[in-house]
Amino acid sequence: MKPKRTILCVDDNEQSLSHRKIMLETRGYRVATFSRGEEALTRFMQGGVDLVIADMAMPGLDGPQLIAKIKALSPHTPAILISSKVRIYDHDSQADVFLTKGMYAPVDLLERVRLLLIRKRGPKRLQHRPLQLPNQIGAA
Repeated sequence: MKPKRTILCVDDNEQSLSHRKIMLETRGYRVATFSRGEEALTRFMQGGVDLVIADMAMPGLDGPQLIAKIKALSPHTPAILISSKVRIYDHDSQADVFLTKGMYAPVDLLERVRLLLIRKRGPKRLQHRPLQLPNQIGAA
């Protein structure tokens, strides 16, 4: 059984945060949820986070600022930024993926999470096993 991946979810909207947590946990992910960017950054620095999903607009440390700080600490950690605004180019962001609230299906988010985690892990290495010829099987 492969180890569960840990996803850090940050949103000041408790209902959105709850929906994402349930959706991700039912797919086998471990989810740490926070309503403030500062708390999420503290948790990230403890280690063991595989992916970050952050809302763009939050009081205090907002999504783009949080992702910038996380990328400064760990450039290879994938990050998804979610916003109710359609235009991302109004904000400078280091997020790997940008999704607009209400414009994506939950399955789209799950697929983006899956693909980002695969990309983070890198390609599978081939395992070299000695070739067993049919006459060698069972011979001792």
